[in-house]
Amino acid sequence: MSTDSHLSKWNRRHAEAETQGSVAQVLLRNLHLLPASGKALDLACGRGANALLLAKSGLETHAWDFSDIAIERLAATAQEEGVDVMAQTRDVVAEPPEADSFDVILVSFFLERTLVPHLIRALRPGGRIFYQTFVKDVYLDRGPGSTAWRLDHNELLHLFQELQIHYYREDGTVCSEPDEVSDLAMLVASRGEE
Repeated sequence: MSTDSHLSKWNRRHAEAETQGSVAQVLLRNLHLLPASGKALDLACGRGANALLLAKSGLETHAWDFSDIAIERLAATAQEEGVDVMAQTRDVVAEPPEADSFDVILVSFFLERTLVPHLIRALRPGGRIFYQTFVKDVYLDRGPGSTAWRLDHNELLHLFQELQIHYYREDGTVCSEPDEVSDLAMLVASRGEE
């Protein structure tokens, strides 16, 4: 799929969506791991449900997505709710975050493996990454159809192995009954203090 058709597809989805989306389960289940203050990034933010929660939690919040429609919707909602979110249209693969720039990075339902080293470097000392995306074991009818955009078993742990892991969940095939996280890997990890 070309970049233009990929962008058109996502712009159409964001334009037709009725809500801001749902807050990531990895964030909801680990709000206690957010710092009291600092600079946060919702990477590939979509319509920004996570960015809005990060901003309401007292963090200076930046939100990036390559869909201008998603960013417009997030900016409008943030203004309506009286929340400060610095929303920016940005191709995060071509222009990843700079080193030592964020205390929190949240990534939800976006998998670009080549970005992982950039994300690790973008964390400030003590900074935390909250990450969730789909695994190859499919229980619910959602997520990418291609296994290239789904994680292998324990791949998320491997990708962030140099960080200190605070939380990890990946039920995989041991799940007896599907729920909202059955087909997800979720991780919270931090860069050591220097």
